[in-house]
Amino acid sequence: MPEATPARKPLTAPQKALHKLGLARDIDLALHLPLRYEDETRIVKLRDARDGQLAQIEGTVTHSEIGFRPRRQLLVTLDDGSDTCTLRFFNFYPAHQKTLAVGAQVRVRGELRGGFLGWTMVHPAFHAAGGELPDALTPVYPTSAQLPQAYLRKAVASGLNRADLGETLPPELLGGLHAVVRGTWTLRDALRYLHHPGPEVSLDALEDRSHPAWQRLKAEELLAQQLSQFTARQERAVLRAPALRAAPGGLHEQLLGVLPFALTTAQRRVGEEIARDLLRQVPMHRLLQGDVGSGKTVVAALAAAIAIDAGWQCALMAPTEILAEQHFAKLIGWLEPLLAPLGKRVAWLTGSQKKKQRGEMLALIASGEAALVVGTHAVIQDQVVFSKLALAIIDEQHRFGVAQRLALRSKVGAADDGSAQEPHLLMMTATPIPRTLAMSYYADLDVSTIDELPPGRTPIVTKVVADSRRDEVIERIRGQLAQGRQVYWVCPLIEESEALDLSNATATHAELSASLPGVLVGLLHSRMPVAEKKAVMSLFTGGQMGVLVSTTVIEVGVDVPNASLMVIEHAERFGLSQLHQLRGRVGRGAAASACVLMYTPPDGGRLGETARERLKAMADTSDGFEIARRDLEIRGPGEFLGARQSGAPLLRFADLATDTHLLDWAREAAPVMLRQHPALAEKHIARWLGGKAEYLKA
Repeated sequence: MPEATPARKPLTAPQKALHKLGLARDIDLALHLPLRYEDETRIVKLRDARDGQLAQIEGTVTHSEIGFRPRRQLLVTLDDGSDTCTLRFFNFYPAHQKTLAVGAQVRVRGELRGGFLGWTMVHPAFHAAGGELPDALTPVYPTSAQLPQAYLRKAVASGLNRADLGETLPPELLGGLHAVVRGTWTLRDALRYLHHPGPEVSLDALEDRSHPAWQRLKAEELLAQQLSQFTARQERAVLRAPALRAAPGGLHEQLLGVLPFALTTAQRRVGEEIARDLLRQVPMHRLLQGDVGSGKTVVAALAAAIAIDAGWQCALMAPTEILAEQHFAKLIGWLEPLLAPLGKRVAWLTGSQKKKQRGEMLALIASGEAALVVGTHAVIQDQVVFSKLALAIIDEQHRFGVAQRLALRSKVGAADDGSAQEPHLLMMTATPIPRTLAMSYYADLDVSTIDELPPGRTPIVTKVVADSRRDEVIERIRGQLAQGRQVYWVCPLIEESEALDLSNATATHAELSASLPGVLVGLLHSRMPVAEKKAVMSLFTGGQMGVLVSTTVIEVGVDVPNASLMVIEHAERFGLSQLHQLRGRVGRGAAASACVLMYTPPDGGRLGETARERLKAMADTSDGFEIARRDLEIRGPGEFLGARQSGAPLLRFADLATDTHLLDWAREAAPVMLRQHPALAEKHIARWLGGKAEYLKA
């Protein structure tokens, strides 16, 4: 009879809390570093203490009582032989009273406040006196409600003792590392030191992470990130994708012939980079970045033409229906007349389609008659079956999560010899990626940059004005309308309260309608039915509507060359890249364009530091790459990256703004390590990333 497997003991509450913090392995505990430190290595005499000092004192309780003014509290007087101190506890239990009874010897730690009535401490930590003083600072760890510091300290200490902290770096890389981190720290030394630093250490060097022990840790983390990105590239290099070649005189050449404008040098260069990638039987993984209005759509259309020329299908996805429509309108305008003679069509898939229409589209896609499939994330749902998908173009890539990218892979048919294939991926973003991010988080992608705007675009003048000058702004709108121009007015979207956001936009719409008699003023917000949104957009695009009041749904991809003025209300509530995206909706025609950033200072105060920095950056420059660099400085990489990181590990310790020297070392070391020491590289990735490395491959 087979032996029964022993039942696993259920986890205790603190164990569950550890798992919730991601502390499952010994190495996870060893890498859970203190937020700050408390110095319990010495006892201070009250006569030597300073006001406001965090101090540890020891003495005898001479008085203990429960007072009721101004509220119920335990008041304890402690005498350390040089002076006395009153301890106040507003929350206390019988056990506290027992430990702090008159005559008890206690050791107490807290913030000392001096005043007219002598020293006081409010809610200090305390325990019975005696016992040896520790010889290192006491760590205070990031934790959650169910996890007391004392339990976490024990767990971390035992994890640190058990974890395998053996050296993963080969000797030839250690020399370079020691030069960069100033010292010969091993990972084991660095971790032991950071968990229990001696009392003589400079707390500043620990807290700003400039200490060599921190540097060693950050270098290891950056190396793990680079190794996993290079591994993702290597693994992709053995995957198969269809090789796509443009046919002479085919769709690609025809499209170039019918475009009403000439391509810029940058568009041609990027188009060639993509065409070269598509020729290879390895899946392309390219990020196409360009500032707002630099002409990415036409580059995407040319790539789609190559895939269709080669007899395959192309999918184009955008995050919202309005965006998908915008791209769709342009792409269809260019491609549909050329596809019709070939018996091919463009299919359209969104979440809000009627069942019958959707069924027709799914049939076209499955039969292969639909050469180009455009839509929202509905394109990658299970019931969508492609005949021959070879290229997926994803717009505004950072809103497109990792799981969706993985789902796309399952849509490609097998190669002629039956082996599995992947589609080529082209991701487009109008939020340029600063160089340090491209080198770290995006190291697994090839990046193409369109760095010039098409001729005929007019520079946009940006003005920052207070909301108190609203009347002047409305007067300016009248002037633009009189010249036959159109105007956007954007209100912020307040995530927590759609009702409030709606009332803002609705009130502004009513105010502008009243101030501009005879002008059609439209309203666009997130809760409107799709059909109504489309109707409003077509009136504005067609020029019948003079002013469009909108919440941020027009952020990306909307193209109305006649619009020459953009007013952004409560501009202080928007992020920098969002403001830049919105501003890019004007200046698309020949007319001089302007963007007015209206801010409302808080009652009787001034704007916060961050909001001021953002508005200043917008007024200073209209270069998307400079904006992205400043945005990264203001926000840090976590927020900047948004959904790209839904799964890919964010750096916990390294900071791209200050640790570029360590990133440069890691970029050089990673390929050497993978080539010459693959087993060590694998061990290093497992130590730092555990299961998270999978996600980086998408």
